[in-house]
Amino acid sequence: MPVPIDPARDALVIVDVQNDFCPGGALAVNAGDEVVPVMNRYAERFARAGAPVFASRDWHPRQTKHFKEWGGVWPPHCVQGTRGAEFHPALSLPPRTEIVSKGMDPDADAYSAFQAETSDGTPFANALASRGVRRLFIGGLATDYCVKATVLDARKHGFEAFVLDDASRAVEVAAGDGARAVDEMTTAGARLLRRTELA
Repeated sequence: MPVPIDPARDALVIVDVQNDFCPGGALAVNAGDEVVPVMNRYAERFARAGAPVFASRDWHPRQTKHFKEWGGVWPPHCVQGTRGAEFHPALSLPPRTEIVSKGMDPDADAYSAFQAETSDGTPFANALASRGVRRLFIGGLATDYCVKATVLDARKHGFEAFVLDDASRAVEVAAGDGARAVDEMTTAGARLLRRTELA
């Protein structure tokens, strides 16, 4: 059955579609840029329906325990103010998109958008609550890390959650990580969705 967008309770969450996670970036997801045209169509649909659109971004300081040099597991990426931290240039965000930033604390990894805040410091969950949002449509980069963490936190916070299967790609540090992430999300009660299934 097609899923209609209800602007009174639905929101689109675009997770970390940033240059450093796309081909040529510091921590590139294989074919990560393929999510961009699909996500643009989702964003257009949600904006046209009058539903809010959020875009999360990694926004790391230069020195953070998230990076290998300081005890983490990842190479430096999405450092505040760098080109790598910018959204992919072909990503077309609607004019009223709310940008939420995460990873600013040098002592926290912050994979989930629920660890992000708006430009005025409002926690993401509070920003959703202020708009009456109860159902989230989540996709982006990467399926097995920040998308998964955001979806699992959404379920913990009591939101209905759809994983945008056609607008997400996995890092696959180990083969099968993407499929395992999908299993974990669906086990938590999230549903997979493709754009053609929207009403």
